[in-house]
Amino acid sequence: MAATEHPMQALAAFIPDGTFDLVVDYLHKYQVHLTVTRARKSVLGDYRNAVHGKNHRISVNSNLNKYAFLITLLHELAHLLTYEQYKHKVAAHGKEWKTIYSSLLADFILKDIFPHDITLALKKSLHNPAASSCAEEDLMRVLRKYDPHKDGITLIEDLSEGDLFKTNDGRIFRRGDKLRKRYRCEELKTGLIYLFSPVYEVVKLKA
Repeated sequence: MAATEHPMQALAAFIPDGTFDLVVDYLHKYQVHLTVTRARKSVLGDYRNAVHGKNHRISVNSNLNKYAFLITLLHELAHLLTYEQYKHKVAAHGKEWKTIYSSLLADFILKDIFPHDITLALKKSLHNPAASSCAEEDLMRVLRKYDPHKDGITLIEDLSEGDLFKTNDGRIFRRGDKLRKRYRCEELKTGLIYLFSPVYEVVKLKA
């Protein structure tokens, strides 16, 4: 799916019921150019500040479920609000961004938008949100429950040591042991060792 600049009404299909007016108020107020794009493995969303007469630009992956889409959009809106207040004087995911993002999340949590399990996971992250929701493994596990069923897809942490698996780019690995927070895995073709998040999605292969 190519990147698509969505009219405001089309946005309703990507976010939970009851959030459209709340989100559109932000997009209109700050003149945000929103793009819904195809899946990107390394990032769920992106923000580019207004420059040379262009609007603020936010992109969000189209393959996210409605709750993950909204959380990602709020993450990027927090970057916009941080830029509006501090320009480039603060770190991208520093304390200023964390404070603004936590405040945004708290506002939406109070509106009883999210299912109970997502609400609990979000509340745990409010005091110190990660630079990416992908880095918040408990939240990722909960959000994954609301994804459409994916045949053959499993998580690294659900494999056994020694199991073979394939990544979305076709490379084949053998799962190793866990080193603190990540799993050490060997790529069969090169013998190189890579570290994988426990919640990274892969296809399990037969030995």
